Amino acid sequence: MTVEVDAPDVASRVGYYYLADGSYGVEREKVREYARAVQDWHPAHWDESAAVECGYGGLVVPLTFVSIPAMAANRKLFEDVVVGYDMFVQTEQVFEQYRPIVSGDRLVTDVELSSVRRIAGRDLITVTNTFTDEAGEVVHVMHTTVVGVSGEDVDPGITDAVENVMIHDVKMLGRNGSAAEVETGENMPVRPEGEMNLSPRGAEREPSTTLSFDDLSVGDELPIREAHLTRGDLVNYAGVSGDSNPIHWDDRVARLAGLPDVIAHGMLTMGLGAGFVSAWSGDPGAITRYRVRLSNTAIVSADEGGRIDFSGRVKSLDPDTRSAVIALVAKSGGRKIFGLATIDIRFR
Repeated sequence: MTVEVDAPDVASRVGYYYLADGSYGVEREKVREYARAVQDWHPAHWDESAAVECGYGGLVVPLTFVSIPAMAANRKLFEDVVVGYDMFVQTEQVFEQYRPIVSGDRLVTDVELSSVRRIAGRDLITVTNTFTDEAGEVVHVMHTTVVGVSGEDVDPGITDAVENVMIHDVKMLGRNGSAAEVETGENMPVRPEGEMNLSPRGAEREPSTTLSFDDLSVGDELPIREAHLTRGDLVNYAGVSGDSNPIHWDDRVARLAGLPDVIAHGMLTMGLGAGFVSAWSGDPGAITRYRVRLSNTAIVSADEGGRIDFSGRVKSLDPDTRSAVIALVAKSGGRKIFGLATIDIRFR
């Protein structure tokens, strides 16, 4: 069965699944390039000998690095399946790390439209990416939730504006989806049955954190970090990550989208947050879960740039797994940009 796609109607396609073509090779210079883009200076991202000292077989990627293969893999979904919207607004992100990804890994990425919820007249759309290594083990799972926006909430001039500034072969808006027909019902491709083979190597590895679990107490506060962003940082992140949405670098498009000015990528702010916590813990690969609910934007003006202040505290401790949950706070312009953010970390 096929359906004509001319309006938002994605609930019937929940479960739609496919494997991205080919595999993604994690290269050393790409790891360094991404670490620079998210201002993460931990030596394990940059120096192979430092990575080996931490127990890695190559440069370890920053936690949010998986957004790069996901961006490419999800393109088909947002061009052919999740169509009929004028724009998408990122609202929540969850990273589940089963073992740290390192340079030399080859990742197979799959894509699943895992949930559609209608709240206050808008669709909250969740896409799940599962990353598998060459051994067939799942090393990372990422859940991305966006709000599909259409109709009166969008300036009609944004369509022409986006088309005139975007890279020639990238379609930003779901309303311009390339496919007229999408399989649904019994013919819809869905995830094959069977349990996922979660990599055990992350749990088996002894964390190389500078802090010991025995040194921690509930309520301990992390040292505050100020992260500064310029328009150049946003353009650089767009190129490194593949997220070329012009609201992150074009004033006119940002205002047509209802924003006061150009804003930082949500994933960039999350990358800064993950780096803040891993710098404190001493081991970027010790993070097992990272959840962020976005509540406000981080404005980056052409004249003054932007600043994000990060703070955190130990929310809870689990002696059985020697792990901690960190409550993370990010503020920009006096407003919280993370409505809810937690990071789970294992300690030595």
